[in-house]
Amino acid sequence: MTDSRIPTARLGENGPEVGVQGLGCMGMSFAYGPADEKESRATLERALELGVTLYDTADAYGEGENERFLSPFFRAHRDEVVIATKFALAVPPDDPTRRIIRNDAPYIRQSVDASLARLDVDVIDLYYMHRRDVNVPIEESVGVMADLVREGKVKQLGLSEVTASELRAAQEVHPIAAVQSEWSLFSRDIEDQVVPAARELGVTLVAYSPLGRGFLTGSFADADQDLTADDFRRQQPRFTGGNAAANAALLEPVRAVAAAHGATPGQIALAWVQQRSRAHGLPVVPIPGTRKPSRVEENTAAVALALTEEELALLEPIAGKVAGDRYPDMRFTSAGRE
Repeated sequence: MTDSRIPTARLGENGPEVGVQGLGCMGMSFAYGPADEKESRATLERALELGVTLYDTADAYGEGENERFLSPFFRAHRDEVVIATKFALAVPPDDPTRRIIRNDAPYIRQSVDASLARLDVDVIDLYYMHRRDVNVPIEESVGVMADLVREGKVKQLGLSEVTASELRAAQEVHPIAAVQSEWSLFSRDIEDQVVPAARELGVTLVAYSPLGRGFLTGSFADADQDLTADDFRRQQPRFTGGNAAANAALLEPVRAVAAAHGATPGQIALAWVQQRSRAHGLPVVPIPGTRKPSRVEENTAAVALALTEEELALLEPIAGKVAGDRYPDMRFTSAGRE
């Protein structure tokens, strides 16, 4: 492939232009088993060379470790990158193995200052509410986030896994640049209400797990058999037992389309997500995660793939046949509250 940079898309109506594909950085230090630090750093650099400018992290990824890991790269390329991080998943002091959701004002202020310190930057480009605490009015939480913009700590606001009505309520308080949610050939629940609302409001859709957490690439077929004990995918219903076997069988049309293009299944899955922009009439920026330079090259090459109407029709039924939810507890997703 050539080294030509990928096209760009805008975050919201007044946000920055970013590469039309971003990079999910969580797995470089959290959740997906052991990582090679040197290779991960090479991946960050290679992504930037290819025009990937949106880098996604969160304070919850390794209790801040992912932000610390990314800090040297961000400092070295501060004017070239758009930093996205998140708050809301807190560790209760009495049980470090648990997570609770907090959207209250003191916690938001504590979180942003901690993230700024770990990232070692003066301002966060895109600050997300990671998950929604239904006990705190969203207008109240977004009001505090808007104060952070006015104070110069944050440039743009984002929300993750919110419903259409929550997005509309937030937009009444302050412009929302991006909504992040899972969107892939396996996960299409946001198309019913969230995507139309985002289009109506001029909000960019940032698609996480566009590769089905690696399952759509064929990199593993059964989490219990193929992944290390510390890999959190072993806790997700789609990837274990009978569900994994049933879902692996759904990949045949993906492989068939990939063969027709001389591409990989992962590239077809990404091309499908990229084409949601045209299908739904809004900017879509998938953020596949990887820790290998060769994979980021493969992923960005998918931007140039165009699937035909016949191929899209072949892929259309997959999501409706997927066995198992995307999380053990769907209450914390937009689909669980719509």
